[in-house]
Formats: sequence, structure tokens, C-alpha cells
Amino acid sequence: MKAIILAGGRGKRLRPITDYVPKPLVPIRNIPIIEWQLRYLKKHGIMQAVICTSYKTEQLEDYLARNARINVTLSVEKTPLGTAGAIKKAARTIKDDSFIVINGDVITDINIKKMLKTPNSVAAVPLRTQFGVLDVNNNMITRFGEKKEIPDMWMNAGIYHLQKSAIRDLPAKGDIERTFFPKYAKSGKLAIVKFNGARWHSMDSFKDIEECSAQIGKMNF
Repeated sequence: MKAIILAGGRGKRLRPITDYVPKPLVPIRNIPIIEWQLRYLKKHGIMQAVICTSYKTEQLEDYLARNARINVTLSVEKTPLGTAGAIKKAARTIKDDSFIVINGDVITDINIKKMLKTPNSVAAVPLRTQFGVLDVNNNMITRFGEKKEIPDMWMNAGIYHLQKSAIRDLPAKGDIERTFFPKYAKSGKLAIVKFNGARWHSMDSFKDIEECSAQIGKMNF
């Protein structure tokens, strides 16, 4: 099975680092994000990946030529295609009946193998509050709490298991969350696979990097 890694974003919220290197090469505990992702895929038996890229591609290509742990090819976008367009372009090389897609800034220990039984599925993790929470009684604070999971609220974890037959329904340009997913959800063709207790981080800020750095040693890949 192949995976597609969506790594074409400019990572503007991680400036000034991303003024000099592409987001996949931003280090987490001195190891680039893309390296952690390739280790993650290898752990789950995925030995081939297509990496969608458009920003500072030469740097990423040079790093992968020296360090790739699995068989990697690049799908280069001359102009941004959005996540749906990037998947459609990259999927031309896929011959299997299905494939995995992972956002290029996600670090997680979600078990990909649990998704393979469910076609056209989205991995979901419990939604967490962005800040610490307060326990209150009669307008008086009784306890300061940490970030908290919100019951029965699920968040898109940025990992998908798609059928090859779905490629034709992807637009040539646009984001998958705004085009393909709403269409498939409305027609009853999009499933969810829930992962309670999974460690999950999206590298959108320096705080995310700090929090992930503290947890990544526990993910064992």
C-alpha cells in the first residue's frame, strides 16, 4: 500500500523558520517532521509514499535522497492545487485498490491498520479544549484543570483511507475538506474511524512543536 503525504504548504505560522526551510524539514527534537512521518508509515508496514510538495522542493528532495527510510517519490505542484487537487495528481501513480493520505504536519500514534477495513474513511480524535478549563460552583472557581476532551465531539485527524475509485470524484483544484468530503458525506459514502486515547499533534504553531516534543518519545517509532 502507498501513502500520500500532503506537504505543500508554506507553514506561514512557523515563520521565520519556514522562510528558510520547508515545513516538512522543521525539526521536532532535532529530527524533521517528514522523518517522523516516514518512521510512522514504516512502523505500520507502508513502504512507499508520494510526497506532495511545492515550496522549497529542492531542499526536501535533497534531504530525502540522503535519509528516506522508505521508497519515496515527489509530486511537485508548479502552482498550489489545494489538498484535493494534490491528492488527485499524486494518485496517478497508485495501482492498489486503496491508499492512505496523511497531512504533512501531523505527528501521531494512530494505528493506520485499523482504518484499512473501512473504505473512504477519516481518522478522528476527540476534540480538546484549546486552553485549560475551570470547575465552577456558584460562580466560584473550585479547581483549575488542564486541557480537556469534549465528550462526543470528534475532530478530523488529517489521516484518510481512500479507495482508488474515489480519485475520479476529486476536483483538479481545491481543498478536500471543502469539496470532496462534503459531497461524499451527503451521499452517505464517507465513514469515520474513532481513535480514543491516541496521541495526536498538528504542527501549526511553536506551542504545538513544544507540546509534541514532550510527547513524541512515547510514540515508539
